[in-house]
Amino acid sequence: MSATAMLSLQEVTRHFPLSGGWLSGASRRAVRAVDGVSLEVRRGETLAIVGESGCGKSTLAKLMLRLDRVTSGSIHFDGNDLTTLGEAEMRPLRRRLQIIFQDPFASLNPRMTVGDMLREPLVIHRIGGRREREARVRELIDLIGLTAEQLDRYPHEFSGGQRQRIGIARALMVHPELVVGDEPVSALDVSVQAQVINLLADLKQRFHLTLVVISHDLAVVKHMSDRAGVMYLGKLVEMAGTRALFAEPRHPYTQGLLAAVPRPDPAVRGRPAIIEGDVPSPIDPPAGCRFHTRCPHARERCRVEEPALSADRGDHAVACHFWREIDGIAPARGAPSLPYQQRLDLFVRGRAAQDAALGANQG
Repeated sequence: MSATAMLSLQEVTRHFPLSGGWLSGASRRAVRAVDGVSLEVRRGETLAIVGESGCGKSTLAKLMLRLDRVTSGSIHFDGNDLTTLGEAEMRPLRRRLQIIFQDPFASLNPRMTVGDMLREPLVIHRIGGRREREARVRELIDLIGLTAEQLDRYPHEFSGGQRQRIGIARALMVHPELVVGDEPVSALDVSVQAQVINLLADLKQRFHLTLVVISHDLAVVKHMSDRAGVMYLGKLVEMAGTRALFAEPRHPYTQGLLAAVPRPDPAVRGRPAIIEGDVPSPIDPPAGCRFHTRCPHARERCRVEEPALSADRGDHAVACHFWREIDGIAPARGAPSLPYQQRLDLFVRGRAAQDAALGANQG
């Protein structure tokens, strides 16, 4: 674990055993949701984990926070191996590790008022007295753009974007150090997404947070992360600074993801990197490189030998035997219906509008 790392994962796996069936040995089969992932989360950064649905990124998020148990491997946070701690030992660490859930409709208790939901974490962790707790509630409700008069309302009285803001405030009530957002804006309209991700960026800076953002949305990843990791079928296949990852993707899967992004300019022409075929079953993944069954550059070595995630220099690591021989593939021209670049521009304009409003208020 490096000096700058807040959280470190070493060869982490999470396999979900399948119940027995008619075939002999069926009880020993398992879904390999996360299969040998090693990474570090650096203090103060925003790290994004990106990949298709079912690649294991949400399971990885839960493992980071010890909301689920690993099958094997270790997870270190501030000198503690979370995989070996009991619940009593984990309790003081829980307030330092918080999560923002994907669904703002399902993650809030419909029987509790917003005020009660925000006060509850403070009571559970015995933080402050009544006056201090109320001050913290008022501080967070103001920062997320709601009013004190709304504290007595119930979740169904708010929009989806407002509910997610409440979920963010609840996660920050206990002064956490590491916050994981599991697809924090995927259930929201695009215009609301811009507001919420820029709010997250503001709160990260204000409270000196470290963020891990789980997403399948490349526009969100590019806009708000410092580094990004790409997952495929339970494996981390590439990790780099976000700018480097988008400018020079090295893994064929990453190249295919970026090539699939719609481009708003019909004059932009690139070589399409088409990912053909279906994702193999996580119950019986391919030998060797997990991506070789769909990779246009696969060779015999890829079928028998699993590539290690390694960096030749700097921070850009890739799990591919032949990445040096693969030319970078520019994103191909695509349909302009709600394109990636337009959405990214919307996020940037939202950021600029918030900064302008803040400057006007301070003036």
